[in-house]
Amino acid sequence: MPLLNRLLSLVVLGLSAVPSVLSFQPGFNYGSEKVRGVNLGGWLVLEPWITPSIFQNTGNSDIVDEWTFGEYQDYNTALAALQNHWNSWITEDDFEAIAAAGLNHVRLPIGYWAFAVGPGEPYITGQLDYLDKAITWASNHNLKLIIDLHGAPGSQNGFDNSGQKMSYPTWQSNQTNVDRTNDIIKTIISMVDSEYETVPIIAPLNEPAGFDGDQMLSVVKQYWTDSYQSIRYPYGSSTESNTVELIHDAFQSLSYWDGFMVDGYDGVAMDTHIYQMFTYEQVAYNYSQHISEACSHGSSLADFDMWIFVGEWTPASTDCATWLNGRNTGARYDGTLSGTTADGSCTGKTGDATNFSTEYKQFMRQYWEAQVISYEKGSGWIQWTWKAENADDWSYQAGLQYGWIPQDPTNLEYPNICG
Repeated sequence: MPLLNRLLSLVVLGLSAVPSVLSFQPGFNYGSEKVRGVNLGGWLVLEPWITPSIFQNTGNSDIVDEWTFGEYQDYNTALAALQNHWNSWITEDDFEAIAAAGLNHVRLPIGYWAFAVGPGEPYITGQLDYLDKAITWASNHNLKLIIDLHGAPGSQNGFDNSGQKMSYPTWQSNQTNVDRTNDIIKTIISMVDSEYETVPIIAPLNEPAGFDGDQMLSVVKQYWTDSYQSIRYPYGSSTESNTVELIHDAFQSLSYWDGFMVDGYDGVAMDTHIYQMFTYEQVAYNYSQHISEACSHGSSLADFDMWIFVGEWTPASTDCATWLNGRNTGARYDGTLSGTTADGSCTGKTGDATNFSTEYKQFMRQYWEAQVISYEKGSGWIQWTWKAENADDWSYQAGLQYGWIPQDPTNLEYPNICG
């Protein structure tokens, strides 16, 4: 465990910093116990593919994200739809079911607009009441809650799940955006620093678009260190919190981050997201290729120099779920996404699990287990996502019901699948 290694080196050197490091007591035994969790996707941040009915019910095909959901509707109409969704999509019953499935963590995406809406921003607020409920429900069912800032001012990736879909993100191009984001992290830690037993981790930004180059990556790396101060030292002094900062790899290889925020830091973990359907090469894999790819990640996760979680992944192997690539867009797999050539038919690959073949469900069980085995070479995993209206291949809840996810995540039918 990296933290233990650093402690041992401090002891050898006889440095006086040992007591302050030893005082850090996160609310979970990261590095010795495995994180096994699920995301609460589509609840406090809308995603068209998770809850397509919410978007269809607007009658406006230009509403493609949460920004346009507020921009192109009457305020009271939009507010009522959101409140109904917030009250019904995730309830305490879901937390009870998640705990009963042998999981120990939930990751909760939330947008910056839940905390502070700026002039001209059409977002609708009210999510914080449900964040409070989620903390209570997690505590009631002995689950650990990761608060994940999923959308930042200006969008950090241009994806609809950042709140605002756009061709190129603008978060990194305006320091005011970055400062606003860090201020929200300070607000979050002020809300939960005393509840670290239930909220042991804050993720200060989901999936910044490092693939857009050095301008983004330089801003991201500075933001990781700035938000570290906000999360780990929120008291305006040298006193540490017990809250872990979970940074994201920004779509870079793990080797890119070797040594980053290791020496002189503690309480930092890395989040990496592993999907196999967002490139033309991977979506064309056959079943055995998907499983081999999943197994191949184990060694790099095992060798990484801080706690590392696969914070998003799925037993789905295609991009067939309706609007997965954005509202009104198709899929690579069946060639309905503009500019693509079909690899196969989406029939029986997504939607209602009662239409899945026995062979397909068996593959999903094998693929799910291969990923779990591989990702537990690191510090653990958090599957995306708990539920979806019409994409059972992505749903942990449906997987439990139809058998490609075991009722106990340690009960593996294919324990040697990675060889």
